[in-house]
Amino acid sequence: MHIHILGICGTFMGSLAVLARQLGHEVSGSDANVYPPMSTQLEAQGIELCQGYNAENLKPQPDLVVIGNAMSRGNPAVEHVLNSNIPYCSGPEFLARWVLKDRWVLGVAGTHGKTTTSSMLAWILEYAGLNPGYLIGGIAKNFPSSATLGEPPFFVVEADEYDTAFFDKRSKFIHYAPRTAILNNLEFDHGDIFDDLSSIQKQFHHLVRTIPSNGLILYAHSEPNIDEVLAMGCWTPTQQYGVSVSEQECRQRAQDDKVFWNASLLDEQGSHFEVLKYCGESENSLLSQHTVNWEMTGMHNVKNALAAIAAAHHSGVGVAVACEALNNFEGVKRRMELRGEVRGISVYDDFAHHPTAIASTLEGMAAKLKHQTEETRLIAVIEPRSNTMRMGVHQSQLADATAAADLTLWKQPEASSLDLDELMAASKKPARKFSSTDEIVEFLADHCINGDQIVVMSNGGFDGIHQKLLDELEKTSTRS
Repeated sequence: MHIHILGICGTFMGSLAVLARQLGHEVSGSDANVYPPMSTQLEAQGIELCQGYNAENLKPQPDLVVIGNAMSRGNPAVEHVLNSNIPYCSGPEFLARWVLKDRWVLGVAGTHGKTTTSSMLAWILEYAGLNPGYLIGGIAKNFPSSATLGEPPFFVVEADEYDTAFFDKRSKFIHYAPRTAILNNLEFDHGDIFDDLSSIQKQFHHLVRTIPSNGLILYAHSEPNIDEVLAMGCWTPTQQYGVSVSEQECRQRAQDDKVFWNASLLDEQGSHFEVLKYCGESENSLLSQHTVNWEMTGMHNVKNALAAIAAAHHSGVGVAVACEALNNFEGVKRRMELRGEVRGISVYDDFAHHPTAIASTLEGMAAKLKHQTEETRLIAVIEPRSNTMRMGVHQSQLADATAAADLTLWKQPEASSLDLDELMAASKKPARKFSSTDEIVEFLADHCINGDQIVVMSNGGFDGIHQKLLDELEKTSTRS
């Protein structure tokens, strides 16, 4: 079958193209932005790429067109598909029909941490010798690509709540019908799609309705928005997990849900912790106790790890093996990824674009730096690029979200309701705004000193600021 994918260079659709090729189909695709690294990855798979959305790209006529959720009516290729009566479907529908059918699906949902948790879970299953399939919205360093078919039965999928397509406004995850589901957290986001928190909760409850009664829902402790979703109705066994929960509450929660997973921190930054599994049906209650000692930091990553361990356990992987796997977990590209170091100044790339994610990432880094002997400064460089950010939805939360940084630099987004002057006035630490990436690079090159840790945060490419900054730091080092 010849499949043409519209929007093929997006992370999800590009991964879908890889899976379709592995299924033996002829695959081609169109996108407005055909450039490396996605273009080279796809071309290496034997996938033909077309620049733009010209109707000519769909000749000869494919057997099926998979339409990405960035496509809308009025797009020339979309109009040609509809006018020519070419069979079409959404990306999530294709995944459900041709890949997930008859698989044990492990879905990872939540406002934050989906990519990292999915990567951890897939790696644990891989480490345990189960050769899972996976589709992840990022590239885990333990894997060669963001997607593979693997071998039955297990398939890990990042279960996104964003809408499916212009003709299907349900959340993507409605299509996946996971047997094992992680509900990691739930906050208001995607203000361009959802009117309020309750509309997102409604979609999450639609997901809950699809999970079979012989499956398992793993949900985070101290997440009242998720509690409200489950209170709408739940027909599946549940288990809860949390970080630094008191022993008394762990035992009580285990009585309620049969099992409770807890992480007990052995250091402040979250790089060493104990995994405790409590079972309400056991006289001793505490059934297993193992440790993780890894390179990751931050309470959010400890929580992500605990969810992955519990989900893998549901698939038959022992806790000891799961912890051993995480000791060898290398992280995910664009999640606190060190891009380089010049003049003793480190530059990190991070995908965080929501106040909670920004705060947890910066707090984790600040805790790590506190134990270093040399004096260091933590500098956050943020591009508020997402639709929700630019709409100003998170205006009141962003000053507190950056409190762990010694200095925060903001790039002024175009066509935005976000008031950076108000944000800087509310900040407890120094903050500055800039109108261009080049201005930020120039400022940092002139003012950074040995030991500074720069964390660049954006859900886009940020005009290639990481390499520009490293190059400029190298130039100033040569001049001095």
